[in-house]
Amino acid sequence: MNEVLHRLKHPLLYLMGPAYVVAGVLHFVVPELYVQIVPPVFPAALALVYLSGLAEMAVGIGLLIPRTRRHAAWATVALLVAVLPANVYMATHGVVIEGLPGGGDPSDLVRWGRLPLQGVLILWALWYTQPSTGTDYR
Repeated sequence: MNEVLHRLKHPLLYLMGPAYVVAGVLHFVVPELYVQIVPPVFPAALALVYLSGLAEMAVGIGLLIPRTRRHAAWATVALLVAVLPANVYMATHGVVIEGLPGGGDPSDLVRWGRLPLQGVLILWALWYTQPSTGTDYR
């Protein structure tokens, strides 16, 4: 199993990096969707949405560059921890997202499923914080 994971590490990187770039771009395309899940205790929700979008684009690009990969992976972990309050707020307050294609009421599965997904994403990013070896990806 370890060998299978080792062989998947490089290809999965090219899924992970662009996924963060796309997610970051969406913060600028439809910021009103993201503003709705920023907990009200945080000021300047729109600015936070834009900031997190920039951060997602930066880590996504950084993950694809071998020289910056490890730092970008650590930054991805920090970003995922930073946005966790939005996911907790969405799950615990039954946030209805107005303007969401297909309706604005995410199911409980989606709301609560985002929380363990954050853990998976953090573990995935941590995988790339490990130094590469001569047989590892470049």
